[in-house]
Amino acid sequence: METDKRRLSDIGTNPLRPSSQAEMKSVLSDLKDMAKSHGAIVELLATEGAWRDFIIAAFSLSPFLRDCAVSRPELLVRALSEPVIPLIATCIETARGAWKGDEPGKPVTDAQIMSRLRIAKREVAFVTALADLQRLFTARETTRWLSDFAGAAVSATIDHLLSSAHDVGKLIVADLDHPSEASGVVVLGMGKLGAFELNYSSDIDLVIFYDPQAALIPDPDEAPETFARLLRRLIRILQERSGDGYVFRTDLRLRPDPGATPLAIPIEAAMLYYESRGQNWERAAFIKARPVAGDLAAGDAFLRELTPFVFRKYLDYAAIADIHSIKRQIHAHKGHGEIAVKGHNIKLGRGGIREIEFFVQTQQLIAGGGHRS
Repeated sequence: METDKRRLSDIGTNPLRPSSQAEMKSVLSDLKDMAKSHGAIVELLATEGAWRDFIIAAFSLSPFLRDCAVSRPELLVRALSEPVIPLIATCIETARGAWKGDEPGKPVTDAQIMSRLRIAKREVAFVTALADLQRLFTARETTRWLSDFAGAAVSATIDHLLSSAHDVGKLIVADLDHPSEASGVVVLGMGKLGAFELNYSSDIDLVIFYDPQAALIPDPDEAPETFARLLRRLIRILQERSGDGYVFRTDLRLRPDPGATPLAIPIEAAMLYYESRGQNWERAAFIKARPVAGDLAAGDAFLRELTPFVFRKYLDYAAIADIHSIKRQIHAHKGHGEIAVKGHNIKLGRGGIREIEFFVQTQQLIAGGGHRS
């Protein structure tokens, strides 16, 4: 497959305009400061035309993009000179390997992986946003790259946590170069993450299960507490704010009965829950679920086994009542009143994003058991 060669400099007409003349002058001042040590930025400033105007306008409209360039001018230089797709892909692979130590036998600390993932997040968001604004990417491409990065960040964090637990004797990792493989740890991305629909500021929803009989776990009785500690660290690594920002706000509340269960649940217990007490909204939630980290093969197997719960082959009256119940729950949300221009909630309100999503999911729940497509 030929490498995608699209570049940010492949610009026809500039689609953006600076927010004000004052902002434009301020951005130019920053670019001139960066140009003192980076020749590619000197060339950008010397070039008249849509490409130069686009960068100035983008930085004037987005403080985030401007801050990224000011703090790391070399990132702007790479964005100016390299094809976009390989650059983003390289940043994502760097994030996926963020758990690896620089020297053999010297593991990274939580602080180190936190810094690495935050830097990688800024790099991916910076290049993706410029390509998005420049209309090199469709909306689907943009959300796919952001979702791919999220999967890489979660994968790196899980590998780091499993490796560190092995080092202190809490878990037994079979392959220290690939901690998650054959571990029996299932990490599912739900919602927008599962559907490759993440936006720049989206939270990520995760559900995590483990196999108590896997070789990874030396003592099944200690596993709940071990995983509870590891997943509290996962949340901190991904969402705690530092000088480099944060990676993702992380929500683990889509697991079975979140008010009464630990952060990670044995696979068999989860299957028993869904078969006996799974709720209608959970069926809809699992439509978008996919393995994003951990033991990907075990994740695929878990979802295949769960398919009859999500997509029932035959609908009885109880199943139809379940679907009506989802609709009632949506209507119960604040904001689901009459449509009005002023103050209307476009996410939760009548005719809003949630209701559109409900309509699609209803068709999937009704027909998915008999028609896989």
